Amino acid sequence: MDKKLRVTGGIFGLTAVVIGAFGAHGLEKVIDASAIATFETGVKYQMYHALLLLLIPVFALSEKTKKIVWVLLLLGILFFSGSIYGLATNELTSFDFTKIALITPIGGTLLIVSWLLIVIHFIKSK
Repeated sequence: MDKKLRVTGGIFGLTAVVIGAFGAHGLEKVIDASAIATFETGVKYQMYHALLLLLIPVFALSEKTKKIVWVLLLLGILFFSGSIYGLATNELTSFDFTKIALITPIGGTLLIVSWLLIVIHFIKSK
């Protein structure tokens, strides 16, 4: 499980840098400042949670808890950051991402629950 956490964290970190660079250099002339700021929020949250994925193996969590947190973070990042990328660039695509905008708070909730499980573990540990 630790290898899966590290690889997933590394992939999300790598793609956050690539997507962030694309947003900073490729989108600045085609979407407005508000949309750029929204896009950057998605990148920040993706990177924060990529770093968390890299740290999970350091924590003395059970394999079951690690797997649950991994799933929550994986889906949370995809739903939260992914939907934000779509919403920020909505005017550039033929797909209307506002139709799936409810996926953003679902992703955010999954991220919150993953943090909550980690905090509960820290409180219970001796």
